[in-house]
Amino acid sequence: MNAQPTPAEAATGIPAGVFCAQDYEALAAKALAGATMAYIAGGAGRDQTLDANRAAFGQWSIWPRLLRDVGAGHTRLSLGGPALAHPLLLAPVAFQTLVHPRGEIETARAAHATETCMLASTLSSFRLEDIASAGGPTRWFQLYFQPSRDATLALVRRAEAAGYGALVVTLDAPIQPASLRALRAGFRMPADCVPANLAGLPAAPATAEPGDSRIFQGMMRTAPGWDDFDWLRAQTRLPVWVKGVMHPDDAAQFVQRGAAGLVVSNHGGRSLDGAPASLRALPAVRARVGKGTPVLFDGGIRCGEDVFKAMALGADAVLIGRLQVYALAVAGALGVAHMLKLLREELEACMALAGCATLADIGPDCLLPKPANAESPQRAADADLH
Repeated sequence: MNAQPTPAEAATGIPAGVFCAQDYEALAAKALAGATMAYIAGGAGRDQTLDANRAAFGQWSIWPRLLRDVGAGHTRLSLGGPALAHPLLLAPVAFQTLVHPRGEIETARAAHATETCMLASTLSSFRLEDIASAGGPTRWFQLYFQPSRDATLALVRRAEAAGYGALVVTLDAPIQPASLRALRAGFRMPADCVPANLAGLPAAPATAEPGDSRIFQGMMRTAPGWDDFDWLRAQTRLPVWVKGVMHPDDAAQFVQRGAAGLVVSNHGGRSLDGAPASLRALPAVRARVGKGTPVLFDGGIRCGEDVFKAMALGADAVLIGRLQVYALAVAGALGVAHMLKLLREELEACMALAGCATLADIGPDCLLPKPANAESPQRAADADLH
């Protein structure tokens, strides 16, 4: 499919050289300082899981189908709330002023313009209320447990009052190991990149005593447990989703405890380095919870074909993380909206050629495993970006 900007699009400020959604990655590398790009593009540790996320998509081919009637095709779906126009959600990404002075406000404007559900981060550069005012009617709030339940509850009440439709609690990063790539590039978070939502909330108490482990008795001291999840569920009428689920046993436990849905995610490779690719974990989680539980996918999406593969392996919809930041860095709200438009059209073209008129038609039988020794050209191309 030719995704070249039309003259009308070019006249409105869409950058030259964008022919597909992933082109924003290369343009962002030119627009951002090298250390900042290293921080955004990198994962944790040695980037093993980050690389695995991308490589996993290259292990599958998509079956083309002939003479299928897709004339009434669409990408509409429901995740238990208002109907969504498409299965592309904007992942919660912290500190977006790192790449654009208006950060999450611009992203929210793009979400509104494209009928996209945006997940606003606890660690956003702007207050969740300001993001809600700039965005569309469909928005969710990503929640990190705070050291005290009172502080956590304060965030929940603000999200409810601001009209967020769901809470997405992230549980896979009580510790976030450093990115060696970012450290070697000399990245330091700018002093003005601060979490606006946490202003006025008490800081974490002093932790480790002499002789204690900096990890176990230090960083993990205030990490949430199962009782905290149960407490959160009892505090709100909003549906509570869980982000960071990778193991099917954990998935089953969360469903049993009343989670509204799950997000299969390894934090974009920014948590446990050496964890499996999200795409590899997805089928086992789906099999364990069955068709009745909504499952989202996060981890390595760069094109419409990736979205299709994730949905074929069990996802109801996907979260877009790094592509969102790259497009924001290049062209603000317009860039994010254009990236989403391209990505949606790439998905629709893939669906049409695979004979799938609706998202419900996408399933495991649409994919064919590649030989174990086959390396995708896309994976080789991605290696050149690092």
